Amino acid sequence: MSDSTKAIIIRGARQHNLKNIDLEIPRDKLVVITGVSGSGKSSLAFDTIYAEGQRRYVESLSAYARQFLEQLDKPEVDSIEGLSPAISIEQKGISKNPRSTVGTITEVYDYLRLLFARVGQPYCYQCGKEINFQTIPQMVDEIMRLPSHSKIMIMAPIIRGKKGEFRKELEQLRKKGYVRAKIDGRLCELEEEIILEKTQHHEIEVVIDRLVIKAGIERRLSDSLETAVNLSEGLVKIESSDGNTRVFSDKFACIDCEISYSEITPRMFSFNSPYGACPECGGLGFIDVKLCPLCKGSRLKPESLFIKLKGKSIYEISCMTITEALDFFTHLDLNPRQNTIAQPILKEIVNRLKFMNNMGVGYLTLNRPAATLSGGEGQRIRLATQIGAGLMGVLYVLDEPSIGLHPRDNQHLIANLKRLRDLGNTVLVVEHDEDTIRAADYVIDLGPGAG
Repeated sequence: MSDSTKAIIIRGARQHNLKNIDLEIPRDKLVVITGVSGSGKSSLAFDTIYAEGQRRYVESLSAYARQFLEQLDKPEVDSIEGLSPAISIEQKGISKNPRSTVGTITEVYDYLRLLFARVGQPYCYQCGKEINFQTIPQMVDEIMRLPSHSKIMIMAPIIRGKKGEFRKELEQLRKKGYVRAKIDGRLCELEEEIILEKTQHHEIEVVIDRLVIKAGIERRLSDSLETAVNLSEGLVKIESSDGNTRVFSDKFACIDCEISYSEITPRMFSFNSPYGACPECGGLGFIDVKLCPLCKGSRLKPESLFIKLKGKSIYEISCMTITEALDFFTHLDLNPRQNTIAQPILKEIVNRLKFMNNMGVGYLTLNRPAATLSGGEGQRIRLATQIGAGLMGVLYVLDEPSIGLHPRDNQHLIANLKRLRDLGNTVLVVEHDEDTIRAADYVIDLGPGAG
């Protein structure tokens, strides 16, 4: 076998304690390198094959891109042919960044942010009431369902429970041509002299239109609603002749607490963005060594925490273990509209959670800081991430991924190594575990002794 399209061909490898080794490793196979300690397993796998694969890939990039990347030294070897871009998955800490968590490094949290932005239900973070917004056509449809020949008055609330005389506001309304307003529950002509007590709270609702519910008024009703929305920054009040009132909003806003939400986007759930991070601790969850008094360790601002999916905030889901989160999303019941939007996102979330659960790390929570993971946990999480990425034509080099695993979980690990191979990748594993060695397509045994 000497075709570089079918094998990685190594000639004269002398890195560290390797003794001028010539070797051919089949491509797109699961290959285990085994041997006694000190026989050169890591020198061959990481310091020779991975180092050269990574060095060649980085050299193929532009000079501008190379300045941001760490480049390994050329290993002591005469030649290596048939190399692919290489990815190393070693037993070492993933990240010391305090902002990195299991959820962020596996991209599960990125998909969670997208899911909550698309189908999350906002609630007022003061009173806890559900918040909804409506488009003008939706408002028209709801109003037209009132009994035929009902009389309604369309008003724009411009002052709600505020102290002041509001002379300037009333004068501007007159100049714009508005005739009437409901002030503190009393209908007033704006041409009259209106004197309000400066120290009292007032309500001013501008009368936009009066209509009788019947067929054919939809266009006029829509125009009046749009005028009211523009005048009152999103609110419309409809008062029927029977005294009943309805309040509509074209924004996510709590009418009672006068709290409005900006557009709900994925960055609103990112503790690495000023749009989502807790303003007190900046998204760390702690101030010095104490729990943040505002966010209680959730890292997010109050508005973000009160957007929920089936009654749970994104922080509550992040506190679940991988196994619990997998069960939650597998059995998540959404309405038809939400389901259409969420299906592609849910598929990515469930797949990534399955990969991690199968790796034997289902006990980890999604908000577990990456810096607290053991070397084995970090390695298995990175492996699950790579399977989820679905890359092809890559050389993966792993360092004893079975360490610390229960025999049952070891079988899941082997299945995932084979899955990575079946995607069209070469998987090179430094390993002592007998089950992994037996599962390999090829075994490279270095020895007989160390050095």
